Amino acid sequence: MTQPLRLGIAGLGTVGIGVVKIIRRQAALLEARTGRPVVITAVSARDASKDRGVSLKDYAWETDPVALSKRDDVDVFVELMGGHEGAAKDAIEAALATGKDVVTANKALLAIHGQALAEQAEGAGRVIRFEAAVAGGIPVIKSLTEGLAGNEITRVMGVMNGTCNYILTRMEATGQGYNVLFDECAELGYLEADPNLDVGGIDAGHKLALLSSIAFGTKPAFDDVQLEGIQRIQLDDIRAAADMGYRIKLLGVAQRTARGLEQRMTPCLVPANSPLGQLEGGTNMVVIEADAVEQVVLRGPGAGEGPTASAVMGDVCDLARGLRIATFGQPAETLQEAPAAQTGLPAPFYLRLSLLDKPGALAKVAAILGEAGISIDRMRQYGHDEPTAPVLIVTHKCTRATLDAALHALEATDVVDGAPVALRIEEL
Repeated sequence: MTQPLRLGIAGLGTVGIGVVKIIRRQAALLEARTGRPVVITAVSARDASKDRGVSLKDYAWETDPVALSKRDDVDVFVELMGGHEGAAKDAIEAALATGKDVVTANKALLAIHGQALAEQAEGAGRVIRFEAAVAGGIPVIKSLTEGLAGNEITRVMGVMNGTCNYILTRMEATGQGYNVLFDECAELGYLEADPNLDVGGIDAGHKLALLSSIAFGTKPAFDDVQLEGIQRIQLDDIRAAADMGYRIKLLGVAQRTARGLEQRMTPCLVPANSPLGQLEGGTNMVVIEADAVEQVVLRGPGAGEGPTASAVMGDVCDLARGLRIATFGQPAETLQEAPAAQTGLPAPFYLRLSLLDKPGALAKVAAILGEAGISIDRMRQYGHDEPTAPVLIVTHKCTRATLDAALHALEATDVVDGAPVALRIEEL
């Protein structure tokens, strides 16, 4: 009889229990598809007495994930605890050192320590698989490392945080403000324990750093990802974007330019009739542009028990079949240090300013933008009852660095109240 593939699962939260359920429910199907049984031999979590809705009595229990990772009856260590330091990192390093392959959903760990872990894995003849770390149930990593391996990737972009997309689309649909919908997400359990990981763009930035590494053959460089969250988006921005034929998305974009590797996770305006513009609720989407295939659009659930456990099991099945691919799609020693682009490619921008009701205020704004070499495509001022008036401006193409310098000059005047909001308009 063919030897089973034996799993040790560390972390029995939503995703870990989802993996247990799939293995119990689909045992025959998994064996038929991989040619060998896939079984769980041991698990680890903080509380062995907790009712998790599924029986775990058939599995050995370890309170220490590092001890689990070293067990002789474990072939693949499945890390579903999370966290970029501490137990998760220690356990993965121990698993690799004792001859285990690793499957993980830990985007933060790989975005920060991925290069060192990949080198350790490949030095030991082991592999790390992490489909579940990016975009939930969407097989985007397999698409880049396998299906599109013959392509030169030119750009990767996408909506990779379902919570942010839920808030933005609900703002438009309901007319409710950001704060109300943030509280709704908290009640629904959509937010991370640290909400800034979601709404601040950090969670999605981790994912972008991993995709960028695979797409461009570079060492993961999360510190080089430009991050901006959605906290300052107001209903006025949502409505103004809709009036112009756009929708606002927290959009990740990675592309290699003459200025270096550009990586940004920021709110952007995208055409409302584009695939990204039509994306609703908590769904994720990744768009890959390449020389031979031109454009591929991948859409699906970005989180949750079933989708993320499905991605974990895709990696487990590949290991059961004997499919072994370098962590980031090519040997870690060949990944390049990519200089970060100090200035992104030029683009039009949407600006929202709050102007004090003073004579010549608009003229002063136009003059400062003009002195910076930024031309105005259109401008709209709304009626108001307050001492300040909202003014919306769409610029012609300029770099963000040029725009930031102009915005700094505007903030120093006596006509602008508060910090302006600037959103890139991304043509797809």
